[in-house]
Amino acid sequence: MMILITGGAGFIGSAVVRHIIENTKDSVINVDCLTYAGNVESVASISDHERYHFVQANICDAQVMKETFEKYQPTAVMHLAAESHVDRSIDGPAEFMQTNIMGTFTLLEAARQYWLELKGNKKSNFRFHHISTDEVYGDLEGTHDLFTEETSYAPSSPYSASKASSDHLVRAWNRTYGLPVVVTNCSNNYGPYHFPEKLIPHVILNALDAKSLPVYGDGSQIRDWLYVEDHARALYKVVTEGIVGETYNIGGHNEKKNIEVVETLCNILDDLKPISENPAFSTSSMKSYSELITFVKDRPGHDVRYAIDASKIEKELGWVPEESFDTGIRKTVEWYLNNENWWRRVLSGEYQLQRIGGK
Repeated sequence: MMILITGGAGFIGSAVVRHIIENTKDSVINVDCLTYAGNVESVASISDHERYHFVQANICDAQVMKETFEKYQPTAVMHLAAESHVDRSIDGPAEFMQTNIMGTFTLLEAARQYWLELKGNKKSNFRFHHISTDEVYGDLEGTHDLFTEETSYAPSSPYSASKASSDHLVRAWNRTYGLPVVVTNCSNNYGPYHFPEKLIPHVILNALDAKSLPVYGDGSQIRDWLYVEDHARALYKVVTEGIVGETYNIGGHNEKKNIEVVETLCNILDDLKPISENPAFSTSSMKSYSELITFVKDRPGHDVRYAIDASKIEKELGWVPEESFDTGIRKTVEWYLNNENWWRRVLSGEYQLQRIGGK
């Protein structure tokens, strides 16, 4: 296969790119405009591979998308390009509407026009795989329910509303035009190469630098955590084996309160990088990283609980996560400890660690 992946220099996208190049015989066209969260160093390990191609472009550019389809003749699209941080969407929603809604529309139209010209097996085998989030379903506060593929949409933030809109567009292009699509909605991802504004890397890096660890509200918000390399395997399963028109929820079976996640990270750091061995604490009397935890005012519209029912993808495609939260979170901390050059270069840019979210 020749798989066109949008957002392939981002956190989840780069994991998908690495998985495909390292574990399959397929080729990849990585289309990424390299915004603040896109980092080509995340795919540096495979950047010289003969089956890897990189196109720096914005999915909102219709002409470039058309030319990219014509040049590379993809057999499938995996659409991951998106603005993805809730806090940023609250501060500046316009960019989220442009990328997540209009960008998806532009890509759908480029894919549709390309698909209409295909013949025989090339046309019948083509897939447009749209990767989305569990946040489109809204909030499970006060229930023991799980999000299923039939859960009604009730997005709470500008980010989740823009992703819900893109989901609806993709399904409409299937219903109206017959474009062969599949959709996935995933829970919170974590793991290597995660941009430092998100909860887990934010806590790790602030802790290592002896900075406060701000937790929204009382930290009781619950998220289901999915190791990013497990997610990459699931996404490849869906694009190669998923049924056209179907939706698959992908979760890690790891519901945790935000405060539990932060405390777990502190405990692992206490074990792997004790404060007594961290020069950032040379003038501090602290004994544990957990002493850095502070509680801050909750963000507007903060959903209390997300939880995914991933039984459909297990039953129909045979996918289950390989990592438990305990194994995955320790691997993640170890990766950040062993890859300081990567995250130091990220932090040296314009972005500063000022906000923290549950997603």
